[in-house]
Amino acid sequence: MTAAEIAASLPADARTDFRTVDFPLVASGKVREIFDLGDAFLMVASDRLSAYDVVLPDGIPGKGIILNQVSLWWFAQTAGLVANHLLPDQTAEFDHRGITDPDLRLRSMIVRKLTPLTIECVVRGYLAGSGWSSYQEAGEVCGHPLPPGLEQAQILPEPLFTPTTKAAVGDHDEPINDTQGAAAIGAERYERVKAISLRLYRHGRETANRVGIILADTKFEFGTDAAGNLVLIDEVLTPDSSRYWPADEYRTGISPPSYDKQFVRDYLAGIKWDRRPPAPTLPADIIARTQAKYLSALERLLG
Repeated sequence: MTAAEIAASLPADARTDFRTVDFPLVASGKVREIFDLGDAFLMVASDRLSAYDVVLPDGIPGKGIILNQVSLWWFAQTAGLVANHLLPDQTAEFDHRGITDPDLRLRSMIVRKLTPLTIECVVRGYLAGSGWSSYQEAGEVCGHPLPPGLEQAQILPEPLFTPTTKAAVGDHDEPINDTQGAAAIGAERYERVKAISLRLYRHGRETANRVGIILADTKFEFGTDAAGNLVLIDEVLTPDSSRYWPADEYRTGISPPSYDKQFVRDYLAGIKWDRRPPAPTLPADIIARTQAKYLSALERLLG
């Protein structure tokens, strides 16, 4: 689908509840629901929005569709770098399984059953977010010493692999170092995951640069099949899992405007929310402007 066709398909109201889906629910995350199809999983991206690991009461209409379509596009772009969890012919899979709801098809993917790794693979290419805070306090990011005198949002000398734990819903992911990562998933697999994550980030950054977007940082998730092969899973290089900046508005020394949910985080910080449940409701204009940011990222990437 083109970006224009996807934009025209977005619902007027956020879709956050999927109890009507006629398959067994096996997992429910902050954004995604996973249903058991027997020989595969149906992974559904809802319109829910989380901030600081808390799900907000208001969804963003069509956000799940945008995230899913961006992921599908990136899975196609990165297929030559690493295997992914998609079954090859998504349209045929939906038809074969009797999934006819157009909205559900747009926000879903049918994927292989795999064993997820117990770490999340974060790659940082610019000094932003918690990395900037850490650098200000200790001159390092997740145990990686950096040169003095760097500015906020400055490009790093080399991209950094800074993995975290994979927390349950409501809990916080915690940074881990290479030793802890190797202990969690095995030293050989850890080094392979690290190398692939850095390769994917560099490819994503180069691709985004060509359409006027800076990929500041991102998060990947991996799983393994029965033979132990490494597979890219979940979402990939979406505005939820990545920090994207418009290149024409980028400069150092500030937190650049972004295509991701940082806009919502800034609003929540402005009203001094303590980051604990229950989260506050979002005004209509914040919801509309957030949707526009997600849609702008999709339009830039897909053309």
